[in-house]
Amino acid sequence: MSTTHSERLRELLEPLVASQGLDLEEIAVDSVGRKRVLRVVVDSDTGADLDRIADVSRALSAKLDESDAMGEGEYTLEVGTPGAERSLTEHRHYVRATDRLVRFQLHEGGELVARILGVDEDGLDVEVPGVKGRKATTRRLAFGDIDKARVQVEFNRKDDSDKNNKNNKNTTEEEEA
Repeated sequence: MSTTHSERLRELLEPLVASQGLDLEEIAVDSVGRKRVLRVVVDSDTGADLDRIADVSRALSAKLDESDAMGEGEYTLEVGTPGAERSLTEHRHYVRATDRLVRFQLHEGGELVARILGVDEDGLDVEVPGVKGRKATTRRLAFGDIDKARVQVEFNRKDDSDKNNKNNKNTTEEEEA
């Protein structure tokens, strides 16, 4: 049974990442000219701030230095978190994306953009935004119905805290009048 380089690296590094309270999401080894770049993507339910990234980066670097996992040649280690438009491939990814807008590619061939409201073992409840003045609707998606899912970046989302702040401001202005 053949084991790929990435699989061997995952076996070596995953326990160390887990000991730091993070999930090892992705490992990639790329050639950039004569050098190689080892990219490690980590995440957790609470996210990973710069201090946690720095800590896990130092720990991974030390582990790699004491092993021959990267061979003799030079390489650069890059540790980071998933991007803003991350793909959702694991159950935990969907849970972490609750309340986020997601673009779904469905098995039936269609595409759906909806906000994740809740996730359970069988699938997820989503809210499909209304179009042209129509109200939003809810829908149930089974995991088996989803081919691909990717979080969408929202630049102008009005969340509940914005509405509450606006309502509080209006109330204060009315009281002062």
